[in-house]
Amino acid sequence: MKDTKNGLQKNKTKRVTVFLRNLIDGSPLKADGTLARYSKKDKLIRLYFIFFCGFMAAMSIQTRFGSGELIGGFLISSLLMFILYRDIMRYKPAYTKKYNMLLLLGLLLISTLLIGRLFGYLMFSLSKGLEYQSPESALYGIPIAAGAMFVSLLFDFHTAITFSFTVSLLTGLWLHDAAFSVYAFVGSITAAFSVIRCKKRSELLKGGAYVIAANVVAVIIILLFKGDLFTLKAPSSIMFAVIGGMSVAALVSLLLPLVEYLFKVTTDISLLELLDLNQPIMKSLMVTAPGTYHHSVIVGNLVESAAEAVGANPLLARVSAYYHDIGKIKMPDYFVENQAGAASRHEKLTPHMSTMIIVNHVKEGIELAKQYKLPEPLLEIIEQHHGNMLVTYFYQKAKEKGDIVVPVEEDYKYPGPKPQTRVAALVMMADAVEAASRVLTEPTPARIASLVDRIINHIFLEGQLDECELTLKDIHEIKKRFTYILTGIFHKRIDYPGFDFSNENLYKEPAKAYKGKPSENGKTAKEGSQASRSPQG
Repeated sequence: MKDTKNGLQKNKTKRVTVFLRNLIDGSPLKADGTLARYSKKDKLIRLYFIFFCGFMAAMSIQTRFGSGELIGGFLISSLLMFILYRDIMRYKPAYTKKYNMLLLLGLLLISTLLIGRLFGYLMFSLSKGLEYQSPESALYGIPIAAGAMFVSLLFDFHTAITFSFTVSLLTGLWLHDAAFSVYAFVGSITAAFSVIRCKKRSELLKGGAYVIAANVVAVIIILLFKGDLFTLKAPSSIMFAVIGGMSVAALVSLLLPLVEYLFKVTTDISLLELLDLNQPIMKSLMVTAPGTYHHSVIVGNLVESAAEAVGANPLLARVSAYYHDIGKIKMPDYFVENQAGAASRHEKLTPHMSTMIIVNHVKEGIELAKQYKLPEPLLEIIEQHHGNMLVTYFYQKAKEKGDIVVPVEEDYKYPGPKPQTRVAALVMMADAVEAASRVLTEPTPARIASLVDRIINHIFLEGQLDECELTLKDIHEIKKRFTYILTGIFHKRIDYPGFDFSNENLYKEPAKAYKGKPSENGKTAKEGSQASRSPQG
């Protein structure tokens, strides 16, 4: 019993120690519970960034300048910034690896406060100009919720929640009104929630309508709490709440394309535009490598369905599947799906040279993606969708040649890296499964399920999924979705009466069957067929 208690106490102490070290160092936990260390330079940069954002936020909320107010505002702002940073480190550590994303988040927070002050001044002046009896009601027209809507679009909904909490408290400190913190938080959460799956720019207007409704409800409740609901203050407050919601939609619609361009951030709206098959790169793929194009479309169907099952972004999954093999445009005839019955180009090449051509389509794809200015997530998936897998066919062919020099496995592998995200892993698995399904002679549901199971198990055992966030439960769901989609693709059809598709004389038999029977214009089938082939027909 004593040993058990001592063991439990040691484990508890270890967990507390890891937690404290994690809190102090600002290092995220790996999947196995160990700490992922950052260098001292990275830690200092993040620390300076937190203090800088805290100072700028403190300057933004100052109503009167004094040493006490400035120091107090700086400490409060820094504390809130630290909470926001720690939440990101815990749930979305990938953002902290990209300085542009951290900079964007800090700028969004500070600019939200500054734009809020600007609109507060303008609305207050408007209220005075219209000679309202309660000019302070103009503060409800401040578009604080725009910041949360931006964060939800550019980052994710969870980050938007913490961002809304931080901005709402800072706004309440600026206005010295706790009730306005509630108003700002309600509007911000509504704005973030309304654009979770925003795929069209027109949906931003719908999000603005939701913010207007939330603002009006929040204002009515606050006025009721303060006892001002049945006074002259109510109509003007509700009017400015409506203006605030409209301002949110206008600001986000106007500034979102600029922010996407400057910080190279990809939203679902941008992805939806890339889904258009009339894009120049997709047209080129369709004409130059039709087999690869068809393969990519099927892979897109597979990954989109699987992404929905594991909680990944289905739109990003489908778009990345469409573009993952664009590198084959350079040398399409060297890939089997584009070889229309002709002799393979690889018959005259050595296995090593063939491997170099096959592997090189990843590099060519990255270059084409940069040339056509595709978003960064697509470049990463193009680079990772084969990981560091072995090109087994040509490696075995090199071994069978019986040369004196034994082939080295590294010379027959893709350069990597392994998939770093769930979407990249989905594209890898769907790519392999769809290609393998083409060799099934009789694609029955049982055979398709067996094929999917073997291919994905091989990828898993080879260690290609070690660096992404997929769980065993996710892999099980992926297998089910892949099997379901492929079974639908390889569905059976009944035989057409009068047609024997295995007969070489397929197209001669129908003509014989109708030989001598006159058509509507009085000609026989044979005569009509000859006329249709004549230059005049």
